[in-house]
Amino acid sequence: MPSDAVLYQAAALCLTYPDDDFRARLPLLREAAPQLREFTDHAAVTPAMELAAHYVRVFDLKNRHSLYLSWWRDGDTRRRGMSLVRFKDVYRAHGLEFSGEELPDFLPAVLEFAARTGDTSLLTEHRGALEELRTRLTAFGTPYACVLDAVCATLPTVHTGARS
Repeated sequence: MPSDAVLYQAAALCLTYPDDDFRARLPLLREAAPQLREFTDHAAVTPAMELAAHYVRVFDLKNRHSLYLSWWRDGDTRRRGMSLVRFKDVYRAHGLEFSGEELPDFLPAVLEFAARTGDTSLLTEHRGALEELRTRLTAFGTPYACVLDAVCATLPTVHTGARS
C-alpha cells in the first residue's frame, strides 16, 4: 500500500466519530501515519468524552466545517443530488458499491476510497472544498486541522486566476 494510501486510510479514521474502536487504533494510526501525529497525540491524551464532545462541536453542529464535499460546491440545493450520484458512479467504476450510513461525499468515505483504489480524482476535484475546510478548521483552533493539512499536502495545488 503506497504511503499516501496509508495516510488516506488513517485520515479517514481520524475524521470519523471518535468511538472506542478509534481509541483502540490510535497507536497503530500514530505509527502508520506520522503526518498525523499532532492529531493522534492529542487524541491519545484527551479523555474520551471530551474528544467526542469536541468532534460534535467541530463537525456536527453547523455546516461551517462540513465533512460532506458536495455541500461546499452545491450547498443544500437540488444540484447536490447530481453531485452525490457522481460520487456513487466513481465508486461503481472501480467495482465498489457505496453502502455506508453516511452520504457518498462524506470525506472519510472518499479518503477510504482513495486508499483502496489509488484514485484521488474525487479529492482533487474537491481540492477547493478541502482547502476551505482546512482554513476554517485552522481558524477554529482544532487539532483536526492537521489531518486536513496532511491530506491537502498530497494533492496537486489549486490554480487560481485567469485561464490560459
